[in-house]
Amino acid sequence: MRNLLKAVVVALIFSSSCFAENNLLVYISLDEATKQIIEGTYNKVLGAQTEIIDGQEVHIIKVLTPDGRIRYYKIDAQTGQLVS
Repeated sequence: MRNLLKAVVVALIFSSSCFAENNLLVYISLDEATKQIIEGTYNKVLGAQTEIIDGQEVHIIKVLTPDGRIRYYKIDAQTGQLVS
């Protein structure tokens, strides 16, 4: 499970969709964040929503893992990075 989380973090950091032509950060949509979480995994998305947390837009994605556990991933909408 930790390897999966590491892979997701790396994918989000190096995702070309996170950066514009001039290297400025751009907004990551809820759909894009959801696709990044489930890409290459067997997780099933149970729900996704965007909330304001500490003044920042955060996408919260609820997934069912292959072992039957429910997990929440929080993605910063401005950077595309996982929020702890």
